[in-house]
Amino acid sequence: MAHDHGHGADADRRLLGAALALILGLMVGEVVVGILAGSLALVTDAGHMLTDAAALGLAIVAIRLAARPAQGAYTYGLKRVEILSAQLNGVTLAVLVVVFTYEAIRRVVSPPEVRGGLVAVTAAVGIAVNLAATLLIRRADRRSLNVEGAFQHVLNDLFAFVATLVAGLVVLLTGWDRADAVAALVVAALMARASYGLLRDSGRIFLEASPRGLDPAAIEAALRAVPDVTDVHELHVWEVTSGFPALSAHVLVAPGSDCHERRIFLQELLLETFGIDHTTLQVDHRHDVYDATSLGRRIHPDPPGHAGH
Repeated sequence: MAHDHGHGADADRRLLGAALALILGLMVGEVVVGILAGSLALVTDAGHMLTDAAALGLAIVAIRLAARPAQGAYTYGLKRVEILSAQLNGVTLAVLVVVFTYEAIRRVVSPPEVRGGLVAVTAAVGIAVNLAATLLIRRADRRSLNVEGAFQHVLNDLFAFVATLVAGLVVLLTGWDRADAVAALVVAALMARASYGLLRDSGRIFLEASPRGLDPAAIEAALRAVPDVTDVHELHVWEVTSGFPALSAHVLVAPGSDCHERRIFLQELLLETFGIDHTTLQVDHRHDVYDATSLGRRIHPDPPGHAGH
């Protein structure tokens, strides 16, 4: 089952909770110091850290909800809550990118006075805090899109703080105040990258695309290569939530073949070769069923040697 790991959900929640406390403390400090120092880079990164905190908070809630058993209309339980939170986090990041990019460009054109020393000291503290938070989240189950998204965000914050530290030192040593706005643009670029990744991966799951690393054509070819299998159609491979691949297919076997035995063999093949343990296979003798519909039928550049649909 997806997300079964050594630490357990409770351990993951504790790790994420500790990281969340660190992030929130640093975020408040950044806002206060950023306003006092007149640093857009610090305020921008505080905004980024707000989305990190939201991602961590939503991940903690999602872990709890995903652990609930399936019941009623929710036959998969609430496992996709984490994908909803990941997508919400990606949208929030995208909005912040637009806001911070606009403000940074405005400050490049007309830079305010920035207290470089205060910015540099705060950025150095931020690097230390983000290192600690990164190490905490790294120990959680990163197969979850939510946890991995939070991890990548905090990791990106490390690079953002490095950029802010450099900007503070440049302002302190040279007096070039525009360095702060340039650092803010770097942070916005990192946020855009994280936003794209979250929206892309969560979008694939919502559109029920095949999981990354699993090629439906290769899976179908492996099924067709099994002895006594004469046809495969209605093959669908999707991801219920991150780390939870599922497959369904209609398989036709030669007359006289043991359908039950072939189904068990195919399920073991899918688990051992492709890591898919949630499968629904309908196995029939070839001449006992009607022709397949076009749904799920694949086009092969080089059609297999045996009979088609």
